[in-house]
Amino acid sequence: MIQKLKSFSTAMAIAVLTTTNINAQLKVPAPSPLQTTKQAFALSEISIEYSRPSAKGRVVYGDVVPFGKVWRTGANNATKITFGEDVKVEGNDVKAGTYAIYTVPNKDSWEIMLYKDLTLGGNVAEYKKENELLRFVVKPTTMNDDKVETFTIDFSDITANKMKVELVWEKTRVPFNVVADIDSKIMKTIESTIIKDNRPYFQAASYYYDNDKDLKLAAEWVDKAIANNPKAYWVVLLKAKIQFKAKDLKGAAVTAEQAKALALADQDDAYVAQANKIIADSKK
Repeated sequence: MIQKLKSFSTAMAIAVLTTTNINAQLKVPAPSPLQTTKQAFALSEISIEYSRPSAKGRVVYGDVVPFGKVWRTGANNATKITFGEDVKVEGNDVKAGTYAIYTVPNKDSWEIMLYKDLTLGGNVAEYKKENELLRFVVKPTTMNDDKVETFTIDFSDITANKMKVELVWEKTRVPFNVVADIDSKIMKTIESTIIKDNRPYFQAASYYYDNDKDLKLAAEWVDKAIANNPKAYWVVLLKAKIQFKAKDLKGAAVTAEQAKALALADQDDAYVAQANKIIADSKK
């Protein structure tokens, strides 16, 4: 009886091991790995999810990716882009949300489409123009540096409210512009918070200075910020910058000297250098 049990246990172990081996999956690197890239932009962020094929010695555009046909803009599934807030893409209004990016590459121009149906994936044979949110045409540029082996979607030329999304592969770069209207939102926030709370005076003054708005109001706010924190040399330096932009050169020099003294006491060489520049420029 014991021998029969041992034989049965051995048979079961072999069966389990065989089944495990059959069901095991071999893990290998993906030929076109998936990537999600995110960029803080305006008051939110933009994210892109796409698979990245490599050239592997092939001619890409006009061969692997034919001219004049809809491309999923990557490998495997469709590329997806998510806007965290309402934006303009090449001058077209786009609501916050997720869209698929499809393209029609040509030698001298590219058509780029934002597609509302996220279930289509890479099945471009079923592509329907009525599901497009928008379509626009951009010009590709040829890069002079080394060719890019792996398809890349990148962000560049980023400012407070503008940026470029770039499709890059081999020696071809295809950029398109994204713009966000943040000014009206920030202005409303400043107007609603500045009356109730004295904490954002410095941020409000900085925004007005950076964006060429009412310098007189910016000066009032920076004075209140200094009153709340007299030793904050970065705030005092902002006052000097505001005065300089307002053409009050004498006042700017005096205030910059004050900022310099405070920065020296804190051993902040970067702010000392900025103060010295305002002092020197005020004497020109």
